[in-house]
Amino acid sequence: MSERDYARITYDLTMVAARALLKPNPGMTFIYVSGAGTDSSERGRMMWARVKGRTENDLLKLPFKAAYMFRPAFIQPLHGSAPRTRLLKFFYAVLGPLFPLFRTVLPKYVTTTEQVGRAMLEVAKHDGAKRVLENRDLNDLAGRPS
Repeated sequence: MSERDYARITYDLTMVAARALLKPNPGMTFIYVSGAGTDSSERGRMMWARVKGRTENDLLKLPFKAAYMFRPAFIQPLHGSAPRTRLLKFFYAVLGPLFPLFRTVLPKYVTTTEQVGRAMLEVAKHDGAKRVLENRDLNDLAGRPS
C-alpha cells in the first residue's frame, strides 16, 4: 500500500473520527491503539511507523480531557476474537501455541486482547500518568485492581 493510501486509512479516518467525537464530547477520554515501533519523530524509515506517529502526535494536540496512545506488540486474541487476514491467521496459528513461552520469556512484548481492554478501562476510569503506553505499561495497568 502506498503511504498516501495508508495515511488516508490510518491518519485521515482517525482524525475525522476524533474531531467528530470531540465536538459534542470535549470531556471524553480518547484511546488510540497504535502499535509497538510507532515513530513519534515522524522521520523514521518505516512508513507505517511514521504515519502512526503523526496520528498519535496530532491526537495528543486535540483538547480531549485525556488522550492515550496504546502501543501493544504481540496480542494474543482471546474470547472469540481472531485475526481477519490470511497472513495474520497463519502467523497466529503457527505462533499461538508458543504464547505461554513468549509471555514468560518476553513479557515486555506480549499481551492479550483482554489485557488491552482492561488497560483501556483503567485509564478511562482513573487516568494514567503517561499518555503514550507501551506494551509493558498496558500489562501493568491491566493488572491493577479496579
